[in-house]
Amino acid sequence: MTKLSFIVPVYNVAPYLRKCVDSLLAQDYDDYEIILVDDGSTDESGTICDEYAVSPLSAKGTSPFSEADHSIAPIRVIHQPNAGLSAARNAGIKCAEGKYLCFVDSDDYWEPNVLGGLMEQIEHDNLDVLRFKYQNVNERYETFNPNKLDPFKNDDYSNEVTDGVSFLNSRFGTACYAVMFVIRRDLIISNDQSPITNDKCEKDNIFFTPGIYFEDVDWTPRMLTRANRVASTNTIVYNYLVRRGSITKAMEQNKKQKAMNDKIRLISSLQKQAEDLRNRGRYNRWYEMMIASIVIGIISKVSTEFYEERGKYIQQLYQLNVLPIKAISYKAMLINLSPNMAIALMHFKNK
Repeated sequence: MTKLSFIVPVYNVAPYLRKCVDSLLAQDYDDYEIILVDDGSTDESGTICDEYAVSPLSAKGTSPFSEADHSIAPIRVIHQPNAGLSAARNAGIKCAEGKYLCFVDSDDYWEPNVLGGLMEQIEHDNLDVLRFKYQNVNERYETFNPNKLDPFKNDDYSNEVTDGVSFLNSRFGTACYAVMFVIRRDLIISNDQSPITNDKCEKDNIFFTPGIYFEDVDWTPRMLTRANRVASTNTIVYNYLVRRGSITKAMEQNKKQKAMNDKIRLISSLQKQAEDLRNRGRYNRWYEMMIASIVIGIISKVSTEFYEERGKYIQQLYQLNVLPIKAISYKAMLINLSPNMAIALMHFKNK
């Protein structure tokens, strides 16, 4: 059995894809595979995937990205009609042969020669999940902080082993990126050989919800609350590319509307997850923190993009029973005093 499967969804990222794959080839570890899921790309991305699948790089394991020289498992390629990031990741999960899984976005890249240390920690501590650090890079591949805030200020990167619910409650912030983890495969998908039916997916497996934005925020806590042994490492492993034209930077109006609707759906999903956890006799404040963060984001977006529809969104938030916000901040206090007033003040401030 292969020890680790990298799952890389690919969609129209031809300028970035080689750097991503080369970085995965440049690791100090032997027993892994790379699965490239071409999600209906219309540029050269699919061709680049096929070039890697037959390239000597996949046999020799050498890469111009660094001086790494070792052998790796083959690079495999899946071509499928465009169905979105969630569907591409799910396709990779279903065909992965690794005991552990790791997701990588195809415009991002790994630091060289870090996988060996991660796998050593996983095996030494018999982990279900290992979280590692990331850093933001721009299109010149320079590190920077787009929000001018410490992205790890609310996160505890202790290597002490704990269960997933406790980890979520006391060590995890609001940065829910699926790409920050190495995960034992049978934590999220059953290892038995019976066919994967729709019913089986619902009951036994933790797949990404297709067709939604913010799929990582929905998926990550569902994964973590199933884990018994979770830890972190302070090692910066992942380089997250913040580029022009990304979904969070530039959206058409219909996509902005969908993003708002999906945030409402996300609140409902997190509320259900929290309720399920309470039914198991566990309380988790992380859900309150995350829902409060989403609500503040919705209010802020309404003030700038959907001001004329503010009444509709305020009503939806009241129907979800998330107002007043269970958070302590200036914005939360203002929203709790009067959502309408908060939106109006933000609106005129940004005019």
